[in-house]
Amino acid sequence: MTQPVTRVRAQVLDSCDPVWSRITAEAEEVVSREPELSSFVFTTVLNHNKLEDAISLRLAQLLGTADVGALQLRTVFCEALEADSDIGAAIRADIVAINDRDPACHRYLAPVLYFKGFHAVQTSRITNWLWRQGRQDFATYIQSRASAGFGVDIHPGASVGRGIMIDHATGVVIGETAVVEDDVSILHGVTLGGTGKEGGDRHPKVRRGVLLGAGAIILGNIEVGECAKVASGSVVLHDVPANRTVAGVPAKVVGYSGCDEPARKMDHMIEETNTD
Repeated sequence: MTQPVTRVRAQVLDSCDPVWSRITAEAEEVVSREPELSSFVFTTVLNHNKLEDAISLRLAQLLGTADVGALQLRTVFCEALEADSDIGAAIRADIVAINDRDPACHRYLAPVLYFKGFHAVQTSRITNWLWRQGRQDFATYIQSRASAGFGVDIHPGASVGRGIMIDHATGVVIGETAVVEDDVSILHGVTLGGTGKEGGDRHPKVRRGVLLGAGAIILGNIEVGECAKVASGSVVLHDVPANRTVAGVPAKVVGYSGCDEPARKMDHMIEETNTD
């Protein structure tokens, strides 16, 4: 028997964008359980045909003001998402990463609607696009709104990879020349900062798979090596070797990372071992 055309189209959509398909299915469940949220969920998710449209609206809702309204912001957000398909791919990678790593996240829908760390990272992708287009004033305006609204300050010039989770997010600062590579997990209160008033390339380079514990401060143009782990409350002033754990003020190597992918395992315990 021939399948209904609508179902065939749905299957094609599922195969093309399984992340968006799962988000819409979860949104429909919310509407059925919480009818009071129906208008909110339809406006933010179910009235859209693709994830990029939903994200652009949600960010505009959160960042719009009387000075620059949500409609104006959304127009710019859509322009960025249309011009750079890598942003959409990174958004999807972030959603999957958060669902994988955050035990408080049980649905793909939750970051889209509620998680300010996710919102801050997606805003930073758009401000970075604007920055690279030479639109520094608009980028800085949006960054200032995101900083005030989300409690996360990511300079538009910073380079942020995909598969990023900023958990809880409050107090995170990422400087202009910082680099955060793919599959990094960052807890609240983390600073990727400079060491003074010098210009140029002055911020940390955080390589793939790194876990940065709550309150960690990494200062200067130094490298946190691939799959390293920085313990909560540490102050890092020198390069961190790959696959090692550093802790303390100032931070010192105290052992190995304890696993191949600390950013995914999210284990903040320190395994003191001989690193010689």
